[in-house]
Amino acid sequence: MEHLDFELEPPHEYVELNQLLKLVGICDSGGAGKAIVASGAVTVDGVLETRKTCKIRPGQRVVVDEEIEIRVHAAG
Repeated sequence: MEHLDFELEPPHEYVELNQLLKLVGICDSGGAGKAIVASGAVTVDGVLETRKTCKIRPGQRVVVDEEIEIRVHAAG
């Protein structure tokens, strides 16, 4: 499994799931990120996530297609 780290910069407390997929380079746009989430390919902390704009906070783990793991960290 490929592992990616995403650092959430202040003052942001969270990033929307579809935007996270775009920001780490899994897709080219937020719309494409929404399509990936809608397809049922994304879990957050081991639970299937279908809310396209759910808030992802530091400490959470997002997995896409059981192939890519994204770990979200607070900056600093």
